[in-house]
Amino acid sequence: MSDAYVIEVSSRTAGIVVRDGRNFCFHAAHQDFHSLERRTFASLVAAQNAASRCAEQIRKLMR
Repeated sequence: MSDAYVIEVSSRTAGIVVRDGRNFCFHAAHQDFHSLERRTFASLVAAQNAASRCAEQIRKLMR
């Protein structure tokens, strides 16, 4: 049985993470988060933090 969770950043869907054993695999919902595609994380919090950092990097580039 797999568990899937939506990861949002600033009310925007970044992607979903799917439990893969003890880890969570990220699947990007938007091209801005493609750098996280298929990366694995030890926790949901780690995946959320990575998506937040990714969004922050994009905001900095847009300035």
